Amino acid sequence: MPPNRPLMFHRLADHYDDLVGAKDYRSETRFLESLAQSAGRSRGRAWLDVGCGTGRHLSFLRRHYTVTGLDASRAMLRVARRRLPGVRLVLGDMRTFALHETFDVVSCLYSAIGHLATERDLRAAFANFARHLKPGGVAIIEPWIDPSDYHSSFTHLVTHRGPSATVVRMSYSSRRGGHSAVHYHYLIGENGRPIGHFEEVDIGLLVPRDRLLALMESAGLTARFQREGLTPGRGLLVGIHGRP
Repeated sequence: MPPNRPLMFHRLADHYDDLVGAKDYRSETRFLESLAQSAGRSRGRAWLDVGCGTGRHLSFLRRHYTVTGLDASRAMLRVARRRLPGVRLVLGDMRTFALHETFDVVSCLYSAIGHLATERDLRAAFANFARHLKPGGVAIIEPWIDPSDYHSSFTHLVTHRGPSATVVRMSYSSRRGGHSAVHYHYLIGENGRPIGHFEEVDIGLLVPRDRLLALMESAGLTARFQREGLTPGRGLLVGIHGRP
C-alpha cells in the first residue's frame, strides 16, 4: 500500500512553507547537528534527509555537511530545487529508495513516518535507513504522536497573509482504530484568482514508542527514545547502526 500523500505535499506544495512558517529551522538544525555529533560514531560529514520536503533543514545543514535530500513528492522537490541549487535532491519512497552509498546521518523528520500505512511499511523504512548508514552512523527519526497522547476532537488553526496569497488551514482530529484521522480544510486566496477551498482527511499510523524502538532494533539499529525533540510531545527516535 502506498504511503499517505496529503494535499499539502503535492497540490498545495507551493504554500507549504507558508503553513509551517513558525518553525525555527535554524535552531532545529543546530539541535540536530549537536545530537548527531554526540550520538554518532562514524564522525563523517555525509547527511541524508529523508522526507526533506522543501529543503528548509538542508539549507542550514549544508553549511557543515555534504547533504542529500530525498522526498516522495515531485512538487515538494520542485520547491526545494529553487531553494537549493546544486544540492542533490532525489525522488524516492522511504521504504525502497536505493542510493548505493552510505551516510553518517540519516534523518527523517516532521513525523514523516506517520504517513506510512502499516508496521510492515515501518519495518521496511527502518531497514532501508540502516542500509544507508555507515557503521556507527546515526538515524534521527521524529515519530508521529504516541497513541496514549493522541486526542480526538482537537481543533487547530493556521493562517498566513503574504504579498501574493492568503492561506488558511483549519483542522480537527478523530481516531480510526490504530490510526489518527486529521480532517483539514484549506482556503487559498491568491492575487488575481478566485478563492480555492480544499479538504481532505489525513490518516496517520499510531504506534507506541516501545514498538517503534523494537522495529528499529530489528533493522539492526541500537535504538533509544529521546524526550527532547523538535515538536512538543513527540520526541525523537535515535538509532545507531550496529551494536555497541
